[in-house]
Amino acid sequence: MSLVRDPHEIGMAGAIASAAMDFSWTPEQQALRAEAAEVAANSVRRFGRSNDSWINGYSKEFSRELAARGWIGMTWPDNPYSGKASPAIDRLIVGEEMIKAGAPIAASWFADRQMGPSLLTYGTPEQQAAFLPGIVAGETTWCIGMSEPNAGSDLAGLKTAAVRDGDSFVINGQKIWTSFAAVSDFCYLICRTSNEGPPHAGISEVIVPMDTPGIEIRPIEDMTTNRHFCEVFLTDVRVPVANLVGAEGGAFKQTMRQLEHERGGIDRLVSNYALYRLAIDRADTTDSVVRDEIASLEIGYRIGRILVVREVLKQAPPGFSAATKCFCTEHEIRVSEFVSRILGPEAMLWDDVTRGLGYAPGYTIMGGTSNVMRNILGERVLGLPR
Repeated sequence: MSLVRDPHEIGMAGAIASAAMDFSWTPEQQALRAEAAEVAANSVRRFGRSNDSWINGYSKEFSRELAARGWIGMTWPDNPYSGKASPAIDRLIVGEEMIKAGAPIAASWFADRQMGPSLLTYGTPEQQAAFLPGIVAGETTWCIGMSEPNAGSDLAGLKTAAVRDGDSFVINGQKIWTSFAAVSDFCYLICRTSNEGPPHAGISEVIVPMDTPGIEIRPIEDMTTNRHFCEVFLTDVRVPVANLVGAEGGAFKQTMRQLEHERGGIDRLVSNYALYRLAIDRADTTDSVVRDEIASLEIGYRIGRILVVREVLKQAPPGFSAATKCFCTEHEIRVSEFVSRILGPEAMLWDDVTRGLGYAPGYTIMGGTSNVMRNILGERVLGLPR
């Protein structure tokens, strides 16, 4: 088996040859990675470094710059409203370099990761024409209206209702932990359009412009002083029925597919990589215990990256993104614990490093808790009894 020299870079340009797998990157992929790393480093010099930058680093200006390079929607099918139809691995390369450096990509990340692919798969031609150009131009920010106070990881338990009234839906309910609701142009809302049948039935996806009357947004400041989380209250919010995405009452499967994009990505592995590099530079590598710990974390990065690549290349079985998220986010927590030990008392000083370390417990909660991920893996992938 051929391995690359840099322990952080496991390539995907492999092909089976003489019973050996080549894990090296192609020259084109190496050039793309170098370009992305340079762009990311420049953005950090200009905007500052953001811990967990895909969710905490918000810059509309930088999103427009990414769009100008064709790096938003870059792997979407080639059509008038989407991106470059680049290989799927290219987006992983660009996203990894951005997040590892702490570049502020959050203004476009959700739309690029989930909303665009969902609209390409389930949206009408009119919806694609209306919403995709703003996404690939880096002009529009989207949030996801999913979790509710009594329905976090249990999507089937949501209560926010959309009732038909002529050519409109009238929406009432509450969402919570809605990242970037306060600055978003649109909300991809998961709501209930019917109470008949089993709990997972009657769920629909509706696009809601965030300037629609009846929407109240309350930012939530977490312990690290980040304010991307929000509560969203919807009171008699009226949106056109034409904003329904896919089948009315049949969106549970649509949302599960959307979550595959969310749970199996590189953002779940390298969120706190910048802090890891900081700790490596400070670590006493003459200490054999420290060396063993670094080796263990490097192995974790290799395993996690292979899991993510399987998702990106669609080589993983359906539902396996739950296992990918579980492993990768738990690895990130191990990384944060390592950083804390290496920095010692300095890790308790209030600065951006401390904020990043304080954010770590959220890794295994956002996007579905590890317990829920293990249940999904056991029931839907392994077929174990409930």
